[in-house]
Amino acid sequence: MPKPILLIDDDDLVLQSLGMLLETQGYATERARNGFEAVEKVQTQEFCIIISDMRMPGMNGIEVIKKIREINAEQRRKPVPEILITAYADESAYLQALKLNVTAYLHKPFDMNEFLDIVAKRAGDARSG
Repeated sequence: MPKPILLIDDDDLVLQSLGMLLETQGYATERARNGFEAVEKVQTQEFCIIISDMRMPGMNGIEVIKKIREINAEQRRKPVPEILITAYADESAYLQALKLNVTAYLHKPFDMNEFLDIVAKRAGDARSG
């Protein structure tokens, strides 16, 4: 069974629309409304890609990625491609994402075809169809 994509965003509309978009392309998705939910899911489940919003209450996208990497390392899992998305032009956050060497850093609203291309190149065998 293919590993799902983990979507993390505190905006329900973004979470639902990206989830539906990916599911129409044949991907399985899991959704988390914040970093804490995401961390709980990663402790018990493997994902093929992590897609996270940058600005969320409690734990931002950079913190979520770092925590997920720790969990995956502890559980001896392979590194997972990460895509950070944001609606804000924040050079500091962008530089932090570069230092983490994330797969992509996209500004909302982003081009859906570009987004799907990035996912397709990184998802491996994640499609269920």
